[in-house]
Amino acid sequence: MTSPTPLRPLGSAGPQVFPLGLGCMGMSALYDDADRGESLATVHAALDAGVTLLDTGDFYAMGHNELLVGEALRTAPPALRERALTSVKFGALRDPDGGWTGYDGRPAAVKNFAAYSLQRLGVDHIDVYRLARLDPDVPIEETVGAVAELVEAGHVRHIGLSEVGAETIRRAAATAPISDLQIEYSLISRGPEERILPTTRELGIGVTAYGVLSRGLISGHFSRDRELSATDFRAHSPRFQGENLQHNLELVEALRTVAEGKGVSVAQTAIAWVLSRGQDIVPLIGARTRTRLAEALGALDVRLDEADLAAIEKAVPPGAAAGDRYPEPQMAHLDSER
Repeated sequence: MTSPTPLRPLGSAGPQVFPLGLGCMGMSALYDDADRGESLATVHAALDAGVTLLDTGDFYAMGHNELLVGEALRTAPPALRERALTSVKFGALRDPDGGWTGYDGRPAAVKNFAAYSLQRLGVDHIDVYRLARLDPDVPIEETVGAVAELVEAGHVRHIGLSEVGAETIRRAAATAPISDLQIEYSLISRGPEERILPTTRELGIGVTAYGVLSRGLISGHFSRDRELSATDFRAHSPRFQGENLQHNLELVEALRTVAEGKGVSVAQTAIAWVLSRGQDIVPLIGARTRTRLAEALGALDVRLDEADLAAIEKAVPPGAAAGDRYPEPQMAHLDSER
């Protein structure tokens, strides 16, 4: 009989969670079309495997993703449904054509967004609630204070942050207890290591790391000749363009050599590397199918010793990626990059 997978704390103020979370965005938005039935089956399979944290956002396909997660919870066996924890991002503004028009962190807007999310998810509380990007016109203290009021009222359990820098993290934590910071962190996105991770660790704040496979770029499954639709985020992402893509895929091939030496996949190696960064880090895996989910879960069995870590660092050195992680207009919204 195998022993249960040890849980990880989502910061000193948050819940204990399975060491991998499921990022559900790709089941609704920003990538090629997903199969609804397979998406629901994947959420159920993740819960059955022990995954607890389901991450979504109210602006993912304008509510579609929350409705999908809500359906998955409603149709899951009761024991699995009880295990699930919802992590929700809010504040991104959209237009009817799917465009992005800014962010809204005003207290009244926070409570309005939460009311709609609770309805779409079909739950009586949100486990972790976080502003997707800092609203430059609203002090973080006001936004976090509004979420704290939702906590006091029982509509939210824990307060999270997303893509903010060290100074903003400190201001938020001085306002109310913060469970975790959600931020992109992977072998080719190591920016948080300089100032952000030291700050979260000093303050007892956990990290939910998204983009651990850099949107499939370092999964080992992406090829140079793959055609992307105009609605696929990656068709406009600098890291997937021209010479940048060629350079980045060469890094993947170097990583593949390390992975094959251990008898595991490239994706498992990349996920295991993020897992190795600390017990305070919970990688979010963006699996849209049960096959990809099973591969990602296999990373939990990968043990990286010092020699392995050195080989990975040699294959993909810090700062080795070509291209920013977002197009320039979106990079401008990242308080974490300032």
